[in-house]
Amino acid sequence: MNTIEKDQSLLKGLAENDKKSIETIYRQNYSMIQAFVINNNGSADDARDIFQEAMVVLFEKSKLAEFLLSCQLKTYIYSICRRLWLKRLQQLSKFSSQLESLEETVPVEEEIEEHEKINNDFILMEYAMGKIGEPCKSLLDAYYVKKRNMLEIAGEFGYTNADNAKTQKYKCLVRLKKIFFAQYKNA
Repeated sequence: MNTIEKDQSLLKGLAENDKKSIETIYRQNYSMIQAFVINNNGSADDARDIFQEAMVVLFEKSKLAEFLLSCQLKTYIYSICRRLWLKRLQQLSKFSSQLESLEETVPVEEEIEEHEKINNDFILMEYAMGKIGEPCKSLLDAYYVKKRNMLEIAGEFGYTNADNAKTQKYKCLVRLKKIFFAQYKNA
């Protein structure tokens, strides 16, 4: 299931009050919003309030038949929270009441673009990992995700020693990079 399908599934779950979907949305997005609010003169309590307000907005939107998500869910949540937080800052007069000065204080367009670029890179990497095949996929997963050492990997994959496992890991990594960058150029 790709990112867009996962996001659509989460929105459908949210509209149906599915507890698992709601928890997943919180787990995947709250820390990003908390960091944003705290880095822009807010507190952890402010972040909780803003995120909760955004979830209400998202819940209401998800129930509308005509609502179509045109970006990643985390980007949409970020933009809702950003607007809510800028509005709150205006109300609290922590900054000048002119929106232009707030926009300069909180440079979100660049952050959203950077966030989208990183997300796209992860999607491309996920695709490349799916194309690399076995045993490379399992070997790279064991080393980079599960943090196993070369001796453990050698035993698990049947290599005669850790150096042979390391050589195979290198070959797999070169292959993964080739697939990834071929897709990256096309994207």
